[in-house]
Amino acid sequence: MRFAVIADIHGNCAALEAVLADIATLGIRDIVNLGDVFSGLLEAARTADLMLLVDMHAKYTVRGNHDRYLLETPVAELGSSDIHAHQQLQPRHFDWLRKLPTSLVFRDEVFICHATPKSDDAYWLEKVTPEGHVVLRPLAEVETDAEGIEQPLILCGHSHIPRAIQLSDGRLIVNPGSVGCPAYDDDLPVFHKVENGHAMASYAVLEKTDKGWVPEFRNVPYDNMAMSRLAARNGRPEWANGLSTGRV
Repeated sequence: MRFAVIADIHGNCAALEAVLADIATLGIRDIVNLGDVFSGLLEAARTADLMLLVDMHAKYTVRGNHDRYLLETPVAELGSSDIHAHQQLQPRHFDWLRKLPTSLVFRDEVFICHATPKSDDAYWLEKVTPEGHVVLRPLAEVETDAEGIEQPLILCGHSHIPRAIQLSDGRLIVNPGSVGCPAYDDDLPVFHKVENGHAMASYAVLEKTDKGWVPEFRNVPYDNMAMSRLAARNGRPEWANGLSTGRV
């Protein structure tokens, strides 16, 4: 079994198009999407139209925290990235979002969620120190959140950091990284930055071998500077810098 996993597109249609093209060159048909599809200062409507086409053909998507915000939060209370996306999206796009589950099991062997099984807005594989450093989370804490999951492969996104962690019982948790947002900052739980250090679109290919599941992390170049300029025109210099350099 071999499939692709994408996450955290954040309205970056140019990055998504590049990733889908790269997946096609590999001859892979099944694509799992871990959510946070539209929210950002970029092209939510174009991204939505493309995702609706992609999702017509045996594709699998779960809802992310920003997807939930778009559905449940009053517009006046949304952050600027969510408002920008909300203003672009059409009723058919919201209908698609409403149908997305918060988690699912793919082909009986892969558990899929956006962030953790119980929360769509918490880091699973990382933690933020009181000083604002993003570090690897202790294995015992990671395993606590994996209790009750029987599948040998677990997929999560949200942190935008490509990473694979093997649990003590052999299960593997994989975060494919972010298709469309290589760097960002956040105020919760304290101010911190997540920076991948490059501006390419990230995703992963998972393959089941006779030795277990093996991830291949892939980075795809695209016209990131066009997206950076768009973010700048939309009044978000930190997004523009992240898209151009992979750093905030």
